[in-house]
Amino acid sequence: MYGTEGAKAVKAFRNIPGVEVANLERLNLLKLAPSGHLGRFVIWTKSAFEKLDSIYGTFQKASEKKKGYILSRSKTVNADLARIINSDEVQSVVRPIKKEIKRATLKKNPLKNLNVMLRLNPYAKAAKRMPLLAEAHRVKTKKEKLDKKCSTVSKVQGLIV
Repeated sequence: MYGTEGAKAVKAFRNIPGVEVANLERLNLLKLAPSGHLGRFVIWTKSAFEKLDSIYGTFQKASEKKKGYILSRSKTVNADLARIINSDEVQSVVRPIKKEIKRATLKKNPLKNLNVMLRLNPYAKAAKRMPLLAEAHRVKTKKEKLDKKCSTVSKVQGLIV
């Protein structure tokens, strides 16, 4: 990154393969971390560091170049969250652990569970029985016709013999 001495830096590094030179005024996150991968080696010039405060501001003063831009500050000063959560001050205010867990009942599939289907659709029982009764009636009439046919054939054979 370069600031005011940019012409010298661009000329010095333009022929080195793999080295990119970027102006601080036109700083681009995609150039610093291509495809979201952090960890690029960045060399800053002295004037670029000095210019950072005027572009982005500090925690004490706002930015001069960006109107209304305020440098974001972290919410927690202490990063040891486990120690904060387990401290006596926090634990005295936190509600106690609930011993009995009230879980929601699992919904049952009405297509697989007949009782649930009957609760949703009382006619489902009749609708399910109708094809079964029709099949039983069809089998019964077929058997009767077959028995009638067999009995007439046996009578005729008895007369012929």
